[in-house]
Amino acid sequence: MNSVSLYLSRQSSSLPRYFLEQLLLTLFGWIPTILGAGLRSFAYRLIMRLAGTVAIERGVRIRFADHIRLASGVYLDEGTYLHACPQGISIGENTMVMHGAILHVYNFRNLPHAFIRIGRDSLIGELNVLRGQGGITIGDRVYTGPNAQILAVNHVYDDPTRPMRDQGITAKGIVVEDDVWIGAGAIITDGVVVGRGSVIAAGAVVTTDIPPHTVAGGIPARILKRIDAAAATPAREVHL
Repeated sequence: MNSVSLYLSRQSSSLPRYFLEQLLLTLFGWIPTILGAGLRSFAYRLIMRLAGTVAIERGVRIRFADHIRLASGVYLDEGTYLHACPQGISIGENTMVMHGAILHVYNFRNLPHAFIRIGRDSLIGELNVLRGQGGITIGDRVYTGPNAQILAVNHVYDDPTRPMRDQGITAKGIVVEDDVWIGAGAIITDGVVVGRGSVIAAGAVVTTDIPPHTVAGGIPARILKRIDAAAATPAREVHL
């Protein structure tokens, strides 16, 4: 019984909520095409906070649905996973979360600042992992490439005589300001602020703050150049 209670406590806010959420996910979560998206946009209002019309594809996994807020125009692709306790997940208008992305705020240590907040007109790329134990704040018009990771948690390992699981974690939080582009496979570690208008190169591991309007890359990431509108740019075809 202890195992069952532990399982249920990590799935939803209460036992009645668990059965309601699982019922609706079972009834409507598998239905394909625009018909399924339309039914979910209506039915999931019973368990989630939905503002306006949203599009949720089939096969989206949801836990602690009452702690999730989706603004109008949000799109959740197939295979995404949102786990929202305790301060929840908030996604702004017209933001897309693409196939296989994981937004996870699992918090069995009762941290007071565990959440994921994403602004408007952003895109969370395929197979991204966002872990929000320390709080993740992502601004407007932020784009992340496939397999990017934003991890607001880190394990303490200073004492070699103790198991790592007994040494606890740090959870300082991560802020990604507006108009940032994070390349494929990049990793943003706990405690980092990524400044407005910056670019994180593919495969970079960011361990310190990135100033606004800079390009950073490498392991660990360092500043490669500053973004300056006055600087000469090569001739190229640009599609808007």
